[in-house]
Amino acid sequence: MARIVMKFGGTSMAGIERILHVAARVRREADAGNEVLVVVSAMAGETDRLVQLCREAAALHDPREYDVVVASGEQVTAGLLAMTLQNLGVQARSFMGWQLLQASGTHGNARVEAVESRLLDEALGSGTVAVIPGFQGVSPNGRIATLGRGGSDTSAVAIAAGVRADRCDIYTDVDGVYTTDPRVVPRARKLEQVTFEEMLELAGVGSKVLQVRSVGLAMREGLPLRVLSAFEDKPGTEIVERLDEGMERNAIAGIAADRNEARVTLTGIADRPGTVAAAINPLAEAGISVDMIVHAATPNRGASDLTFTVPRASLAQAVAALENWRGDIGYDGLLTDDQVAKVSIVGVGIRSNPQLAARMFDTLAERRINLQAVTASEIKVSALIAEDELELAVRVLHTAFGLDAPAGAAG
Repeated sequence: MARIVMKFGGTSMAGIERILHVAARVRREADAGNEVLVVVSAMAGETDRLVQLCREAAALHDPREYDVVVASGEQVTAGLLAMTLQNLGVQARSFMGWQLLQASGTHGNARVEAVESRLLDEALGSGTVAVIPGFQGVSPNGRIATLGRGGSDTSAVAIAAGVRADRCDIYTDVDGVYTTDPRVVPRARKLEQVTFEEMLELAGVGSKVLQVRSVGLAMREGLPLRVLSAFEDKPGTEIVERLDEGMERNAIAGIAADRNEARVTLTGIADRPGTVAAAINPLAEAGISVDMIVHAATPNRGASDLTFTVPRASLAQAVAALENWRGDIGYDGLLTDDQVAKVSIVGVGIRSNPQLAARMFDTLAERRINLQAVTASEIKVSALIAEDELELAVRVLHTAFGLDAPAGAAG
């Protein structure tokens, strides 16, 4: 007997027919004698619909009420899956996020603090399949708190760690982790294994397969993680601490793309210590993440420009925060652009080979793709470019780094 957490994404839950397919998979694991917990996302497109309703109600809405609205999608699918399992003869019940996950921090992007495992242990001990809505928990003041985009992955990993599961399987609309999005590059290759370190970077720069926080949590907990297809019985990708010995792999694991970027530029800020902190602190207090940062000073002028990126959905809140603190920051102008995107190369080989970054820049230059900002870490290099050039950038970089599968062998 194994204790397994199975997480199903929005495309897996998009309608009763697909929920029936998920229920059959869950029943198969339960019939094999395993203790099963299932974490579900909202139906595909439902969270976007709910978010849009919040924006239409109030552009600068109360984040606590936002969480009440957007958390409802996962509650619906949890109840529907529990009903479907019961109809198939499987003992099952749904829980709510507020019963199980204690969360703290900013509403809309809360962090899991603890898992109430007693209720789940009792259910599993009685042979019951536990069905849990992802993406949500309860704040210290008793309000529903959501975990941010992709938060159902984090819910699944946190619950798996909390109940000491043997593994956590993430079922999605692709059958593993690919060198890039196969919808953009049909000759992308599936990776049998990818390291936690690489997966953290890939998730952090736009790979939609796993949420970055879920990977980091699994890495800290030493939790076996697999990415599998929700629609086909095929081998997936294992997320591991290190690659198996003898396994050949490119220096670059993959190319990631992220359209969820907006650029903000503050012009004419003072060129003195503390000005960058003065600009970023109001965003941090508002719970807005800042990504790429470029601070360009003008010699002998005493002024500088500060450019950075924020999530596109947070642009209005970011502008409001900066305008509220304009007197403290001291800037002449505020410019924004929400038609930008980020392309990144990721791989452990970057750590030991500086020529890989040069190859990336040369490849983009050959296609006349302009770089608006650049950031790098030990195993990642990212460039901010115009959004309408993103797919071209992904394709040419994928080929330049030898990631294309042979003809007829993609996937």
